[in-house]
Amino acid sequence: MSSILTNNSAMVALQTLKSINNNLSETQSQISTGKEIGSAKDNASIWAISKVMESDVSGLDAVKDSLATGQSAIAVASAGAELIVETIKEMQQLAISAQSEGADFGQIGTEMAEKKLQLDSIVAGSQFNGVNLLNTDVDGAGAGTTSMTVVGAINRVGNAAPTATTISVDSANLEASVTGVTLTGTADTADAATTYGELTTMLDLAITGAANLGTAAKRLDDQANFVSKLSDSLTSGIGALVDTDMEAASAKLQALQTQQQLGVQALSIANQTPQTILSLFR
Repeated sequence: MSSILTNNSAMVALQTLKSINNNLSETQSQISTGKEIGSAKDNASIWAISKVMESDVSGLDAVKDSLATGQSAIAVASAGAELIVETIKEMQQLAISAQSEGADFGQIGTEMAEKKLQLDSIVAGSQFNGVNLLNTDVDGAGAGTTSMTVVGAINRVGNAAPTATTISVDSANLEASVTGVTLTGTADTADAATTYGELTTMLDLAITGAANLGTAAKRLDDQANFVSKLSDSLTSGIGALVDTDMEAASAKLQALQTQQQLGVQALSIANQTPQTILSLFR
């Protein structure tokens, strides 16, 4: 039955065209934003997972900053500890020279004193952002803090809130073994021999402290590399969940554009149908 009031064919063609336009608009949005799932209405479950993962990535960025700060503090302390080792070796040479009869004990004593002041200065100045891993009190707050705490990772188990994992870096405490040591001196050969023994003990402690700092530096370097790779993996995983497959979207866009053109033609044909009723009254 034909009717001039109700055009079923036009309504079907119009609904089809609306559906095509909606799909076309969605596809164009995916291409322009690069995201297949840009909001919760697109896919609530996947969107929620991606947001949790994005939160973890942000947390890992903060972890990388913490590790970088720790690495810098250790690098400064290591440089200071290694310089201390070299300076003590030079002082040992002076102590050996002072064990010879006829040595210029006064000049050697003056050089020894200057180098001891240099050691004290190195220990005091080997700080980064207020943290000195050569001091007994690492942060200088007077609370007796003997280690530096660095956030090394964030862990998430199931639906529980993520927790931070920390790495503790102990002080080399060269303040006690270097700055706090009073040398006998080089007033004569006997004192020089005693001083040489004191310097040998000091050197052993300085080498141990420098080696421990090197071990801690390697650990932080390895952890920083791991966190960087983990962050990249999470970012890639988020992309796999929400990013637009541009090849597929491009093919879909062309198909929808063709469907849109055909839909417009179909609607135009359907709208012309009532005009055929006029031929019944001729």
